[in-house]
Amino acid sequence: MKKASLVGAFFVAAIWLTTAQAFCPAPKGLIPARVQSVVDGDTLRLTDGRSVRMIGLNAPELARKGRPAEPFAVAARQRLQRWVAQSGGRVDLLLGRERRDRYGRTLAHVYGVNGDSFEARLIAEGLAYQIAIAPNVAQVACLQAAESHARRARLGLWRRSPVLKAGQIRRPGFVLVEGRVSKVQRNRGGVWITLQGSIVLRIAPNMLGRFDRMAYKGLVGRSLEARGWVVERRRQGRMGSGHSRWMLSLSDRSMLRFL
Repeated sequence: MKKASLVGAFFVAAIWLTTAQAFCPAPKGLIPARVQSVVDGDTLRLTDGRSVRMIGLNAPELARKGRPAEPFAVAARQRLQRWVAQSGGRVDLLLGRERRDRYGRTLAHVYGVNGDSFEARLIAEGLAYQIAIAPNVAQVACLQAAESHARRARLGLWRRSPVLKAGQIRRPGFVLVEGRVSKVQRNRGGVWITLQGSIVLRIAPNMLGRFDRMAYKGLVGRSLEARGWVVERRRQGRMGSGHSRWMLSLSDRSMLRFL
């Protein structure tokens, strides 16, 4: 019986590895690197001193500044630590079109030595959310597929729905939010999609080309789900009388889903 269980576990692991690789198979032209430490569920520190922010996902935040860790934050870091260890501390990088973020971190997709995408595996296990920040959007489709897998199976973050109603936002940060569109405006600042008077989704003028016109035409009365980082508009100097308190900027169509 014990031998049969071990054989079964081997085949489950083999099937999972094949599935994970199918989401985002490793391309050619990868750059080898060595990992010094795993900072959190989406950031690595390399032995050459660089910090690498993995592209295409956002993992829950660890405890900091008096705030407790978000659900599955520790699990995401531990999972990534395990895969790095199994890879002997060696990884392969695919640098993004935009190679650094505003914190100076290197932006890259990260693969283990066996070719599996760490981003796809974390997302497929429900330990991170798929995100898309232009221009680093080459793997949007496969990472969306990985999240769809986790969402259907209710894994990790999806065991209970993490999606907030438009009126439930209480603080800045990363959110998934849903609501009914109450107003759509277009002006020199871009397109502004208001959800139930509580939050406005902004598509900047230089990002409009990433959205087909149907993404913001004829939306009033429709329900949608959006994801990204919300900010308080008062602190951004954009809060006026009758305006929504919160704003979420969109840079790719995949951050918006019609319900």
